[in-house]
Amino acid sequence: MIKEHDRVVLTTPVPAEALEAGDVGTVVHLYRDGLAYEVEFTTLDGKTAAVVTLEAAQVRPIGHREITHARTLAAA
Repeated sequence: MIKEHDRVVLTTPVPAEALEAGDVGTVVHLYRDGLAYEVEFTTLDGKTAAVVTLEAAQVRPIGHREITHARTLAAA
């Protein structure tokens, strides 16, 4: 189960926030026992890019053998 402060991977794009599937964020709040999450996405230099509420199906836990990949954040 995904817990608060876990890193998660976005499984669907969120165009309104310029987020793409595969972006990595940190869970900052759980809703309804894990049916939804508040997730913060940050740039690699630590600035908040977006904080969004996502349904459980829109995120997944990170895998043990995954690495992050850098991309330029598109303007929202």
